[in-house]
Amino acid sequence: MDFTEKTLNSQTVYDGKIIKVLKDDVEISDGTKAFREVVKHSGGVVVLAIKTQSPSSALQAPSPTIGEKDRSVLFVKQFRYPMKEVLLELPAGKLEYGEDPFKAAQRELEEETGYCADNWTDLGFVYTSPGYSDEKLYLYKAENLHFTQCHPDEGEILEPIEIKIDDAIDMINKGEINDAKTLCAFFRSKFI
Repeated sequence: MDFTEKTLNSQTVYDGKIIKVLKDDVEISDGTKAFREVVKHSGGVVVLAIKTQSPSSALQAPSPTIGEKDRSVLFVKQFRYPMKEVLLELPAGKLEYGEDPFKAAQRELEEETGYCADNWTDLGFVYTSPGYSDEKLYLYKAENLHFTQCHPDEGEILEPIEIKIDDAIDMINKGEINDAKTLCAFFRSKFI
């Protein structure tokens, strides 16, 4: 069966700084005419940053046998205007069109938490809401962290906090963390 939809006409309804909204006339595979509202977005990055308690000696590398109780995840608390509430979520940010997602992930982790990471794992990507948006989020895991300084974007007020991995998973299961990109990164990292 062919599921392809053919664009007959596309009209820009709104062209803003972060999103562009289109109204497209389409022909679906059975010949029926319909319309689609599409939110165009440059995409973004999400970073699951794992912090390990410092080893006893500055020259000693963290033990690979350190348990989950000794590791924490960096989160940010931030007021999200559309939800009208403060959310707890992983560090994340918008991509500029054409920007390398890995470089953006490195930038966002440092901007929002003040940390840089020596080890990175690509966790793939997710489509946030493919029924109406083309937004694609790239997920990364960052480890072997070292602190530099926090410098959020202008107009961005947030608070970086550390939560033990087991506590974060418990908060997710209790519905206290509901940010979808955060849940996807935890799932992809196999913590859940």
